[in-house]
Amino acid sequence: MIPIVIIGAGMAGLACARRLADAGLAPVVLDKGRGIGGRVATRRAGSLQFDHGAQYMNAHGSDFAAVLRNLGETGALAGWQDGTGQTHSVGVPGMSAIPKALGAGLDIRKNSKVVRIAQDPEGWVLHLDDAILRAARVVVTVPAPQVAGLLGADHPLVAALAPVRLAACLTLMAAVEGPAPFITRQDADDPLAWIAQDSAKPGRPPGLTALWVAQASEAFSQAHLEDTPTAIAARMLPLLCDRLGVAPNKVTHAASHRWRYARVTQALGLPFLNSPDATLYLGGDWCIGPRVESAWTSGTTIADEILARG
Repeated sequence: MIPIVIIGAGMAGLACARRLADAGLAPVVLDKGRGIGGRVATRRAGSLQFDHGAQYMNAHGSDFAAVLRNLGETGALAGWQDGTGQTHSVGVPGMSAIPKALGAGLDIRKNSKVVRIAQDPEGWVLHLDDAILRAARVVVTVPAPQVAGLLGADHPLVAALAPVRLAACLTLMAAVEGPAPFITRQDADDPLAWIAQDSAKPGRPPGLTALWVAQASEAFSQAHLEDTPTAIAARMLPLLCDRLGVAPNKVTHAASHRWRYARVTQALGLPFLNSPDATLYLGGDWCIGPRVESAWTSGTTIADEILARG
């Protein structure tokens, strides 16, 4: 019997595990992916790399500010001026450096997909693709729409998630030869709502080719969500070339990524949910709002609640 299992190694799951581990507990973190961090991620293609999820993070509260400050002291984070006069915090050499630093020393089991969890008189039974685990307490930090698949649609906590809304986001990653006309461009009404010169961030590998990340608007993303990755790239690339003022033959690499649950558009309004017996917790950025700090706050608050209960 594992005392505490956390499902999901995104920022909420890592924050929860980190706080529990620092208090002397030994949580087990399960994640279905090959990497950790969720949308705080970096995609690599040969010598190229792209922050294809969260572009940066900022602190609005003192606790998260202390986390970012500590990450900066370890060299995993640095300030990035986005060309508009604003400075943001980014991972070095990529955004994925942040979850790697937060997860150092934790028991994180990647490629571990949990397909169903159920409670019995002895605790919780976790059904994985190829194994069964037992846990006394479970913390679920997957996107809200995926909770019903784990607990069952009739679980009482699932009904409480009905107000939560998350929007999809399609992302294009491209290497483009030639001068870069800007560092970032943001226009919520444009099909490419966000464009960033990813190679301009600190600590990125040097190169003569500018690396760009373009993230589509909510409307464009929803309209083309079920397109193939090749079709998504083919739709977005001409738009990027137009915004950069370059010919398509200047593009040396292009790929896309589909984030089905990318941005919180309607939050729960609570830092977490829990079962009456306090053996099951649900959390994530969807509890509070569309920021990395929201995920961290949710996960940390869950850990504090568990520690307070003893």
